[in-house]
Amino acid sequence: MSEATPMILQQSFRSFFMAAGLWAMLAVPLWLMIYAGVLILPAGFDGLLWHQHEMLFGFAGAAIAGFILTAMPNWTGRKALSGWPLGLLVSFWLAGRLGFLGAASIGPIAAAVLDLSFLTTLSGVIARELIAGKNWRNLPVLVLISLFALGNWLVHFESLGVAESAALGIRLSSFVLAVLVAVIGGRIVPSFTRNFLASQGADVGPEPMGRFDKIALLALVIFVVAQVFAPDRPSTSYLALLAGGLHGIRLARWKGWATLAEPLMWVLHLGYAWLAVALVLIGLGGLTDAVPATAAMHALTVGAFGTMILAVMTRASLGHTGRALTATPGTTAIFILITLAAILRVGAPFFFEQSLAAIWISAIAWTAAYGLFSVLYFPVFTQAGRTE
Repeated sequence: MSEATPMILQQSFRSFFMAAGLWAMLAVPLWLMIYAGVLILPAGFDGLLWHQHEMLFGFAGAAIAGFILTAMPNWTGRKALSGWPLGLLVSFWLAGRLGFLGAASIGPIAAAVLDLSFLTTLSGVIARELIAGKNWRNLPVLVLISLFALGNWLVHFESLGVAESAALGIRLSSFVLAVLVAVIGGRIVPSFTRNFLASQGADVGPEPMGRFDKIALLALVIFVVAQVFAPDRPSTSYLALLAGGLHGIRLARWKGWATLAEPLMWVLHLGYAWLAVALVLIGLGGLTDAVPATAAMHALTVGAFGTMILAVMTRASLGHTGRALTATPGTTAIFILITLAAILRVGAPFFFEQSLAAIWISAIAWTAAYGLFSVLYFPVFTQAGRTE
């Protein structure tokens, strides 16, 4: 790598994890100001759709790009994306954030062009690398990223007047991301756990991706298809309960309780636990009024996505820069804050008179978690690692 290349553009995780952290820190307070009516919005601006869109395609999209592009050389044996090509992809991401925010001013066509460029290009880059490296094992990841990007296209189809498809797009991408968490999490959580337990001289548990894991993934995929196309049917709710139960068992097989001494480890298990909880809540919510839909969805988004993304970003950032894979007190505080945010946001509908306060405190905890991540890991992203 040329010394003239800024450190932030030398590896994908540096630029995209920083972008994910900063946008998570900014987008939630912006949404609260929109929700409270503090921000005066242009005519036609849909605040809730903006919030959903940016949490998925802005925040999670950046985290996905950072992880996948950093892992790609290990998958394919090819050179990592860096320098000006990486900078161009980052600029597409930033243009998408500005374009969607200013859609009411610049028009739906310009907003679509700016916003769709990022995930469409990312899908193309992943396809090129997997095909060139003949890495057929990870083609399912490409399919998931492409479906995730398709959800963004569906959002813009509605703004362009093509179809009333924005809600479908958000639903598709949300649950495709759940499958991605199960696929990637199902690789890294048991693998890292086995290594950790082996270093402690403990029983390492079953090999990852055995028969049971494949059954659990199949159940999740079947539920997701049903949820995308028939979300209100009782059968879909039962599929959610089945998938949630299977993924809870899958998680238990990884022996997360034996990792409590290391926050970098238990937070991975906690993030996956939120996925199982979310599936169960979605199932219960479809069968009874006792579980509000907003509680179930925030178990998935704030709980599973918010926690797992922080778990992966912290560990990957430390590992790829040669730093010790041990959580500092600051990193542990990040994990505690995101857990508080998830519990309060999921519990908010059950707090009745205190629900609004719970939502605000949850948002503050989320902002603090990602703000602290952005501050503590800024030197990790901008300075040479111990292996460089």
